[in-house]
Amino acid sequence: MATVTGTMMPPPMTRVTRMRRYLRSKWFAYACITPIVVATAVLIYYPLIVGIYYSFTNASGTNPNNVGIPFLNIPSTFKFVGLKNFFDIFANTDPTVDVRLIFLQTLEWIFFNAVLHFSIGLGLALLLNRKIRFRGVYRALLIVPWATPQFVAAFGWRFLFNGDYGFINLLLERLHLAPIDWTGQPSAAMAAVIICNVWLGIPFMTITLLGGLQSIPNELYEVAELDGANGWQRFQNVTLPLLRPTAVLVTMLDVIWTFNVFAIIFLITGGGPYHRSDTFVSYAFQVAIINQKYGLGAAYGVIILLILVVFVMIYSRLLRANEQVY
Repeated sequence: MATVTGTMMPPPMTRVTRMRRYLRSKWFAYACITPIVVATAVLIYYPLIVGIYYSFTNASGTNPNNVGIPFLNIPSTFKFVGLKNFFDIFANTDPTVDVRLIFLQTLEWIFFNAVLHFSIGLGLALLLNRKIRFRGVYRALLIVPWATPQFVAAFGWRFLFNGDYGFINLLLERLHLAPIDWTGQPSAAMAAVIICNVWLGIPFMTITLLGGLQSIPNELYEVAELDGANGWQRFQNVTLPLLRPTAVLVTMLDVIWTFNVFAIIFLITGGGPYHRSDTFVSYAFQVAIINQKYGLGAAYGVIILLILVVFVMIYSRLLRANEQVY
């Protein structure tokens, strides 16, 4: 056997030996993550796989045993229908609602929330970035909407939007303006849920943009001021270019979160009147749970999943581009 300076070389380890040694050194880490992996598989991946399977069936609530329970030997009574549910959605065959209108309302919901979140959040961030008295108190108060659970905020705003004794309509009457039926008029219902979601989302946008503003060196503003740039020119040529990477990322993340919002719409308007405040997410819930059309509702869920995958891919691409810049 070959030797080096008179010392015997140890025999090479086999793959099995290396694996045993690796597991012996890492067993505690694997023991810690095993419960998380099992819980994730049971609570997330299994329902996801079952939901995708149901999207290709005619499962509904017309039979108590319709969906079946395999491990209890309860048979299923639904049939595999292929892509029929998806064809029905894209062909707009539901006589009770126009799916194209739901899609347009989803775009409206995302657009107004994203624009208002960013514009108001940027304005507050610029204000809180200045040296003003009680700035710490203002920042602390700004976190309150963000820390409020969605269902609590929804119930609070629903009380404010009440047509008879809500604060907003009482204020309109004091101003000699006509009260608004916030949950009974289509345009008012969509405005109501947007107002509530904007109130909830502004703190996150403000705090994130404020962090981006504070990362901009003050020397750049001083140089621009020495060059004769006024306030707007400094904002346009210094603040916006350096804040753009953070702004793009946080806006994309806000779009993903806004698209997924369900509790606000369901608890304030229930998607009404006549589905005029519904989005894809809230309408999918109504189809699957309220109307008990599990297969069709699962098809909506798959479409929502694919849309979110596209959003996440765009967000990941922007995140990698942002990391390369810095």
